[in-house]
Amino acid sequence: MNRSGDPENGTLHHVEIYVSDLQQTIRFWSWLLTEKFRYKIISKWDGGISYMLGDTYIVFVQTEESHLSNAYHRKNTGLNHLAFHCGSKEFVDGLTAELEARGVPVLYKDRHPYAGGEDYYAVFFEDPDRIKVEVVAGE
Repeated sequence: MNRSGDPENGTLHHVEIYVSDLQQTIRFWSWLLTEKFRYKIISKWDGGISYMLGDTYIVFVQTEESHLSNAYHRKNTGLNHLAFHCGSKEFVDGLTAELEARGVPVLYKDRHPYAGGEDYYAVFFEDPDRIKVEVVAGE
């Protein structure tokens, strides 16, 4: 925020992601965003859902049937991953345990929790459409 209380020019307003199975996406992301972070559901309709924290919101929309054959892969052109801050290494450790208990694939297990480098404590995992999600302690 700038001195007038308005969002700073260039800060992220929202991200909108089309998904293959909205209900599966809602089950996955609602747990992460509302229970683990402090996002609130601000809008829900037949074809989508919006979560907000501060001035930023994330929207998930059901992909139209005619476009479902174009499968997402994070290494194609487009979105690679979403990264979120968290306050501590303990948060990363607790989240990792919960992800594993839920059967969510934790990426880079051989280097976890330092897959981003020796001073970068994080957990990397995938959502139902295999969008990579990263939760980073500090920084």
